[in-house]
Amino acid sequence: MAGHSQWANIKHRKAAVDAKRSKLWSKLSKAIIVAAKLGGGDPSANVRLRTAILDAKAVSLPRDNIERAIKKGTGEIAGGDVEEILYEGYGPGGVAVLCDILTDNRNRTAPEVRKLFETYGGKLGSTNCVAYLFERKGFFSIKQSTIELEKLMELALENGADDVTESGEYFELTCAPEAYSGLAEALDAQNIAVENKEVSRVPSSTVEVDSETAVSVMKLLEKLEEHDDVQSVASNVNFTEEQLASFQ
Repeated sequence: MAGHSQWANIKHRKAAVDAKRSKLWSKLSKAIIVAAKLGGGDPSANVRLRTAILDAKAVSLPRDNIERAIKKGTGEIAGGDVEEILYEGYGPGGVAVLCDILTDNRNRTAPEVRKLFETYGGKLGSTNCVAYLFERKGFFSIKQSTIELEKLMELALENGADDVTESGEYFELTCAPEAYSGLAEALDAQNIAVENKEVSRVPSSTVEVDSETAVSVMKLLEKLEEHDDVQSVASNVNFTEEQLASFQ
């Protein structure tokens, strides 16, 4: 067991975005398209595609939408011209910000994202200006009231988890991206309810900011997450409990 996890700081904004289902479905469809485009349309042979499908099913993306997205990615039907881009920059107070982008029009997306950074007190940066501060990790959040720690740890570590931590009322599991789909399937097979799961970017270290700066950073992160082409946003800011409470 590790100490306090930073995942609560990184993930607490997700619910507000997930509530906008049609936008979320569009983002998940893009993820499936790119996964199929890069690794083929067979989930059993394409870990990234299998992961994207698991995420899509978790929020009830219809089967027809999933199959159509796969066909777009493999070129069986039109609409698969989507590319993956990583945008990096700085938010208020100099915090590091990463945006995973999937877009069918780079010339439209780039100025829109740059404008969001500038409008909310940040600045879009150059390649690898902050990316080196992050690594990709799979993440799972499970309510402590639903399972005993010993049972969860045994299952998690047998199926590729790196760590199991306690954060508030949740157990939080992390794993390498390659282990994500297998761990997700193992948890599902045991009927363990997962509150939140995804592959995201985790900072190697975090920074704290004052309350005024925290509000500005939060506004920037929220606006970036709302953009149609932004798949996920990561930052190395560590919000305090008081700051998190003020955002609710």
